[in-house]
Amino acid sequence: MTYADVPIDRDSINPAYKPRGWMRYALRGAAVYHLAWGALAIMMPATMLGWLGADGDGLALTLWQYIGLLVGLFGIGCGIASRNPTGHWLLLTIGLMGKIFTATGFALALSTGAVPMAIGWTVLTNDLIWMVPLALILWESAHTAHAVDSAHSEPEADDPMNDLRTNTGKSLNELANAHPQMIVFLRHAGCTFCRQTLADISLQRALIEETGCRLLFVHLGPEDAQATEVFRRYDVDDVPRISDPKCRLYRQFGLELGGFSQLFGLRVWLRGLIYGVVNGHGIGAIQGNSFQMPGVYLYHCGMILDGIRHELASDRTNYVDFARQIEQSPPAVSA
Repeated sequence: MTYADVPIDRDSINPAYKPRGWMRYALRGAAVYHLAWGALAIMMPATMLGWLGADGDGLALTLWQYIGLLVGLFGIGCGIASRNPTGHWLLLTIGLMGKIFTATGFALALSTGAVPMAIGWTVLTNDLIWMVPLALILWESAHTAHAVDSAHSEPEADDPMNDLRTNTGKSLNELANAHPQMIVFLRHAGCTFCRQTLADISLQRALIEETGCRLLFVHLGPEDAQATEVFRRYDVDDVPRISDPKCRLYRQFGLELGGFSQLFGLRVWLRGLIYGVVNGHGIGAIQGNSFQMPGVYLYHCGMILDGIRHELASDRTNYVDFARQIEQSPPAVSA
């Protein structure tokens, strides 16, 4: 799912995924600053270069005015984006890339002595200090884009326990009324952490089922040949599974979209290398909401008996020990 494909309804979206108030103020401030700087550079190029201790001949003055025009255009873009910070991600992406290229170009030119060090003050005030708010707004844009068109942006008025069906045609409640279910919420099929989960469950399956629990997978992709192949690879294709691309069951069990550190933190990257390369699980194409966090729950007769919400996308669980919680009869919480 690309951002451009997402029709975002700003009035109905969950408040948790609406733009933060500071974003509008930051973009308005950026608009005022860049427009003012651009106007000065166009009208007073020699004066500005003099402030920076740089000589200004005809070519340098013309180039400085051209830079002022580009900076002013970015200011206009910030003014437009301030009306809907997470909706104008393309404008902000182009702006952030421009600032990264400018800072990189300055560093290269400085290393060869082509520009004076004093120009660095312009790079600092025009580019470096604005990278952080732009990056944060773009992250929120990505977060919002993964929330829309899913249960995370809709009222909790549905009944996925009865509505959604497994690949064998049964609902979650039908299965849970017959036996306690260990519901394993996976991420998308290409996720190396999900493949590690399937490998762990394949090894522990007999011990898990000895506790009286039955296994059930919930995944984000469509129920197609690719999904079947992934489950078959780990010899768990006979375990019932529910395709939940709208994240309805995920939301019902309290599993949210992940934050940056939960999805892309250092520990996640290191574990990804271990699971994907060392353990040989690899990485596949994304199918489904790549921001969705996983988890595992014990569910029986309409009651959540226990559950684990993963703190990181890369977390692993001892599924045998968790299944044995069913024998300890912990306090139940209604789903």
